Amino acid sequence: MLNTRFFTLLGIVIAAAAMRLMPHLPNFTPIAAIALFGGAYFSNQKVAFVVTLTAMYLSDLVLGFWVYDFGGFYATMPFVYGSFALTVGLGGWVRRHRSPLRIGAAAAMSAVLFFAVTNFGVWLMDGLYPMTPGGLVACYVAAIPFFRQTLLGNFVYTIVLFGGFALAQRYLPTLRDETATAMART
Repeated sequence: MLNTRFFTLLGIVIAAAAMRLMPHLPNFTPIAAIALFGGAYFSNQKVAFVVTLTAMYLSDLVLGFWVYDFGGFYATMPFVYGSFALTVGLGGWVRRHRSPLRIGAAAAMSAVLFFAVTNFGVWLMDGLYPMTPGGLVACYVAAIPFFRQTLLGNFVYTIVLFGGFALAQRYLPTLRDETATAMART
């Protein structure tokens, strides 16, 4: 049972990460939803971190070498990956008591977290803005249109991943996590 569940979760994460390679609106991607989903459903948090960040890195490599020609590495990469690692942690918070409200709150929090951390990284690393408080504010203000798309993408993909897997668990008992089911009963 565990292998079926694990490989199904792994396949979902890989498929969702591959969606980054399809044309999409800027910042309307499944990555934060993948991080939340991985944190919430993989029974081992270390595995959740490794699978989520590896899937993101593999899609970054494809984008970096074949689409955007940045070679798979970019200056703000530690900030982007750090924000998604924190989002996996939010998924662990969701795992303890899964509910639509908690999942929605985590999707919103992950968008705010991504916005705050990555735009700080842009201000600090990219040289696009002066290294002053005013430059930091200008960086955040310039990113507001992208925040709306990040938030919308998080909600859409979170609904698809969490809702789709919940539906699959309903009809395929081998996908259920018996440990989580026992914890919910107590």
